[in-house]
Amino acid sequence: TRTVNAALAERLGPDWRELFVEFDDKPAAAASIGQVHRAVWHDGREVAVKVQYPGAGAALLSDLNQLARFAKVLGPLVPGLDLKPLIAELRERVSEELDYELEASAQQAHAEEFADDPDVFVPGVVHQSSQVLITEWMDGIPLSEVIANGTQEQRDRAGQLMTRFLFSGVSRTGLLHADPHPGNFRLLTGDAPDGPPEMWRLGVLDFGTVDRLPDGLPEEIGLALRLALEGDAAAVYALMREEGFVKPSIQIDPDALLEYLLPMIEPARAEEFAFDRTWIRGQAARLADRKSPLYDLGNQINLPPSYLLIHRVCLSTIGVLCQLGATVALRTELEDWVPGFLAAEDGEFDELDDLAGHEESDEVEETEEASA
Repeated sequence: TRTVNAALAERLGPDWRELFVEFDDKPAAAASIGQVHRAVWHDGREVAVKVQYPGAGAALLSDLNQLARFAKVLGPLVPGLDLKPLIAELRERVSEELDYELEASAQQAHAEEFADDPDVFVPGVVHQSSQVLITEWMDGIPLSEVIANGTQEQRDRAGQLMTRFLFSGVSRTGLLHADPHPGNFRLLTGDAPDGPPEMWRLGVLDFGTVDRLPDGLPEEIGLALRLALEGDAAAVYALMREEGFVKPSIQIDPDALLEYLLPMIEPARAEEFAFDRTWIRGQAARLADRKSPLYDLGNQINLPPSYLLIHRVCLSTIGVLCQLGATVALRTELEDWVPGFLAAEDGEFDELDDLAGHEESDEVEETEEASA
């Protein structure tokens, strides 16, 4: 408490308590770099006061610098992964997370965009200063409680709305909320706690980690998903190589790559998919089996820095949906919000065929050179 009080005095002034009608000294939530207090602002609004611990940011960045030093040691374990630029990207994103001015801007952009939305609510920003962020307070059922004790209707509605928000938000604001864990979402049942579920909304918190994508999600994501579901192994391989998921020094069999990917993207094929812990454990076991050729193939795949947060969002979202045990119409959200997932424009396949043909030609040349 003393640390937080001192931090608030330094950042809001020695008379900071006069800014509030009430201030609860007991934190409502806490994390590694700061904590949140419930309070009443001087105009009567209930607010959440987010305070960053002094020195927490510097300590976190120091840890990342230490990780960067291990990149050369870790590199041989995953030959397909280019670690150095990935760690540099991670450090840049963490630096942004420590900047409450950027967070305030991202949250306010979402609050304004979703102000009249029937499905999503984002609290507005009330005040922001160095390492202190004050936003409107939001009640609701934390997703952690829905995971633990929620009805199936609550699970399905929360899962559908979370998926919709994460895919639609980036198209509507140019910002991808990149921290989708249960603590950052609330199910808002409002005046209809007993339903129908269509009346329930999703409340979204914590915009400290966002990916700035002014043009929305890359079209290549939707295109790769569609081509994989259509079974076009050569085009998927060509596209992934072009985007940097396969380094120039690495050769992967396109059919093996498709076999690796298809079970993970099965939820995008069905009209509705029932996510559960058994399914995700099966996926993890399949990819972690050292006796399987898929294990070695996975170590050949790169993660381009520009896709780091997108990858994090996809994996984290699937994890939360499986925790919820939610049945979700994922394909509908992909069709509505992910560029490239719907039917091809004229000329698209010609370009991909040329790219795939070029990759095959290169591989033939490399094989001939090796034989010579």
